[in-house]
Amino acid sequence: MNEPLAGKIAFVTGASRGIGRAIALKLAQAGCDVALAYHNSHEEAAAVCESIRALGRRALAVQADVSDPSSVAEAFGAFRQQFERVDIVVSNAAIGVLRPALELSLKHWRRCLETNALALNLLAQQAAPLMPRGGRIVGISSLGASRAIPHYAFIGASKAALEALARSLAQELGPRGIRVNVVNAGVVDTDALKYFPNREELLAEYARRTPAGPRLTPEDVAGGVYLLCLPEAEMITGQTLVVDGGFCISG
Repeated sequence: MNEPLAGKIAFVTGASRGIGRAIALKLAQAGCDVALAYHNSHEEAAAVCESIRALGRRALAVQADVSDPSSVAEAFGAFRQQFERVDIVVSNAAIGVLRPALELSLKHWRRCLETNALALNLLAQQAAPLMPRGGRIVGISSLGASRAIPHYAFIGASKAALEALARSLAQELGPRGIRVNVVNAGVVDTDALKYFPNREELLAEYARRTPAGPRLTPEDVAGGVYLLCLPEAEMITGQTLVVDGGFCISG
């Protein structure tokens, strides 16, 4: 079996479902032991752990609010009881309110920014001391970071902040052998997309304009994360890898 990440240890947030679940499983299939952080989905997280263990890997589920510094610290405290270091950290957990910008509040702004962007910094603060041999930190962004999407204003702004923060972290952590990048995902039909009032319109437009095919899956996004974690990506840092099937190049 080809396991290019054999012996690596990964920590993935928002990993109980959707894109996070696909990332956790992809890394496990490549040889990683995986700790996954979840917010409320305990049963789903346990099921992912079972799937990872079935591959012969170690797995750990920890509950965490990634926007809360103390919660992230507690999650890594639990992590350190089972794992001696971390090689890969993926900041995938996200939140948002789908409303017109003029209907959004300061509470909405803080929640989006803290969960979708600040979390990357909180994770890096905890992970960097556990990366004595260097490592990879990957954030998950979306097309809304650079495009105006209806009802997506604060989420998109927080994703843009995530991408900017990743560049600064890449510069600061580069001398320590830690590479920081972002995967910017196109329209993926996950549970989260069901809350979009224009879901069907988004999917139809995506299918029409995407040269690589009409459907982007969580596994496709996980593949992008996997590529950035390979040894061959050692000199890639501070970058945003767009995984959208070519949607962005189509007008």
